[in-house]
Amino acid sequence: MVDQAVKAAIEDSAARLAQAWNRLDARALASIFAEDADFTNVFGMVATGRTAIEALHAPLFKTMFKDSHLTVTETRVRLIRPDVAAVDVKWTMTGARDPHGNPWPERAGLLNWIVTQHGERWLIDVSHNMDLPS
Repeated sequence: MVDQAVKAAIEDSAARLAQAWNRLDARALASIFAEDADFTNVFGMVATGRTAIEALHAPLFKTMFKDSHLTVTETRVRLIRPDVAAVDVKWTMTGARDPHGNPWPERAGLLNWIVTQHGERWLIDVSHNMDLPS
C-alpha cells in the first residue's frame, strides 16, 4: 500500500507537469526532474539532465505544441522501496501539430516514470513517454 502523503506528492508532480506544459514553460516542466534525469519522448529522442530536458522542450513549445493542451487523466503509483516509485501517468492532448505542421487529432499517451525521493522532494529520475493507440 502506498503512503497517502507519498502518493499525493507524486500526483502533484504529474499535475505540475501538466500545468507547466499548458503554460508552455519548459523550465518549470524540467524542474520536476532530477538533475541527472533521463527523458525519452514519443519519437525516441533522449535528453539527459534537467538542462537538456528543458532545452528539448523549449523549441517544441514554440512550434508543434504552442497551441496544445495536456490533461492528466490517471496517475498510478507503485512503491518499489520507501524512496523509489514506479509511476504511470495517462494523458490526453489536444491542439498539437505533427512534425510536418499538420493538425494532430486528439492524442492519448502514457508517461512511465521512475521517481525517487531527493531530500524532501520526489523527483523524476527516468521518464519514457509514449502515444497510446486510439
